[in-house]
Amino acid sequence: MNKAVIMAAGLGKRMQQKTTTSAVDAQQSQVADTGIKGLIPIDRPFLDYVMSALADAGYQEVCLVVGPKHQALRDYYGQLKPTRITIHFAEQKEPKGTADAVASVESFANGDSFLVINSDNYYPVEALKLLRDFDTCGTIAFDRKGLLNGNIPSERIARYAILDIDDNQYLRGIVEKPDLAWVDQLPEPICVSMNCWRFDADIFQACQNIKPSVRGELEMADAVQYAIDKMQKRFYVKVVSLPVLDMTSRLDIASVGEHLAGVSVSL
Repeated sequence: MNKAVIMAAGLGKRMQQKTTTSAVDAQQSQVADTGIKGLIPIDRPFLDYVMSALADAGYQEVCLVVGPKHQALRDYYGQLKPTRITIHFAEQKEPKGTADAVASVESFANGDSFLVINSDNYYPVEALKLLRDFDTCGTIAFDRKGLLNGNIPSERIARYAILDIDDNQYLRGIVEKPDLAWVDQLPEPICVSMNCWRFDADIFQACQNIKPSVRGELEMADAVQYAIDKMQKRFYVKVVSLPVLDMTSRLDIASVGEHLAGVSVSL
């Protein structure tokens, strides 16, 4: 598996919100105003680090899912001449949700298995490599304690969806906004989803058959659950205790910069 999809079509509304407590420079503030989190400069655009990690993990074809208002992403990555990866684009015409974003890459996938990740997260190379070694669809389950070694505060981690994993390390479901009493009864490690998936072509059928969630969006979690319940798909789960960096708002920019200091980028 050498194909990776980065969901970058979000509007970045939380990134656009100004705050007096965030330490950002003038250039970072200007990009943050656009909501395009992947172009936030940490010496160079944040997505450069994400793509470099993908290349380090062995991925060669990268597809950016962008929206109609993301011409800046097309302009920047369209003019690059990378030597380790080839960059493609898919357009999500409306912000209908993560499952809709995945549906937009069917022609890019062309029947092959592929990785899906967020554009506002920097994933450890080790986790990205693990998914390439799977012989089935699956996901990486991030131990909540391990995530504390990144820049994500504990109160944010506590709100993340919990992965319900059976005794054979296969996914039963994704529990959004889990009941705290239920979580307290779970054995360690308690694992959350950071949207780091390996899919095959069957995911497109699942994306086509789900209905909008209560938020009015087509959710990738619902597509995965449909694939499990209706298509008898099995998603293998590998548990890791590794940090992930999160670039959700301006409050995250400085801490992401601290963690990426000294990280070399090679595209």
